[in-house]
Amino acid sequence: MNATLPDLLRLLAIPVFGWAAWHDVESRRVANRTWYPLAALAVVLLVWEGWVALHAPPLERRWFLLGVVVSLGFVAPLVLVFWWFRAFGGADMKAFLVVAALFPTYPTYEVAGWTLPVQQTLLGAFSLTILTNTVIVGALYPVSLFVRNLLAGRFSKVMFVGRVTPWEEIPTAHGRLLETPDGVGRSGVDLDAVRMYLRWRGVTLAELRERAHELRDPATLPDDPNPPTDGAVGLDPNGPEEVADGGTAVQRSTEDEASSGYEDPWGAAAFLDDIDHGAYGTTSTQLREGLTVLATEDEVWVSPGIPFIVPMFVGLLVAFGYGDLLAGILGVLGVAI
Repeated sequence: MNATLPDLLRLLAIPVFGWAAWHDVESRRVANRTWYPLAALAVVLLVWEGWVALHAPPLERRWFLLGVVVSLGFVAPLVLVFWWFRAFGGADMKAFLVVAALFPTYPTYEVAGWTLPVQQTLLGAFSLTILTNTVIVGALYPVSLFVRNLLAGRFSKVMFVGRVTPWEEIPTAHGRLLETPDGVGRSGVDLDAVRMYLRWRGVTLAELRERAHELRDPATLPDDPNPPTDGAVGLDPNGPEEVADGGTAVQRSTEDEASSGYEDPWGAAAFLDDIDHGAYGTTSTQLREGLTVLATEDEVWVSPGIPFIVPMFVGLLVAFGYGDLLAGILGVLGVAI
């Protein structure tokens, strides 16, 4: 393989993003320290290539500066805007900021007579190519959910974003509940917040279902609650939550719940008041309604969400090999770029 040393060093991003993608699938969490080495490398390469550009011909210098301006002046702020509006999570935002700093210009590799990437773009900012590739790859996920639900005969207004999940899988599932006692919607509780509540209270989901009538009473809350953790799968301080049986649903209507006489059914508000950090933006109403659904339904609609670093990793691989998917698609459609 023939390439400049900076471009060869940029290949180190592939195993790092591959590991992060795997970890994102397993736990929906990626430690901040994952990005420190690549961030440090990005700074070194920016200084290195900036120094080289200062002594390069004017055209090469302008191309380098254009790539840096687009990457750090457009892509990085755009990523922060996406994160601000919760289009993706904090780990995704940090990963994209690293991409913006590490890939301001297109790398070039000579492999077996081929020059990679094959498809470039007019602006020449490699980070923008990775971003658009990620969006295109990520768009395939809701399509796959729709096809899966269609083939299974599960029709719902959330079939593009959700899948039906048995209650037994909820303790190890990631995502957001798409149901409330009033029906299917997009404002359900985050499943990490449910795990936090169960750990704080010291019960499993199976016990909650079996003792639903009793545990709705906030008077049954523990005097000395357990640490709620951050809701990650496999971090229960009281042992595993996975329960194969023993959860008989207690059927109660919404009206029955509303007339229970408790000011704080399930102790949802007490839980949120007691913990020293938020529960992923969960409100007491969301948590209360989510627990009611999980206590009474055998299957629920869940939005698994997109572990966004996975399409980012795929988008990165495609960018290194093919280049800009959007430019290729527009080219096939006959749109000039």
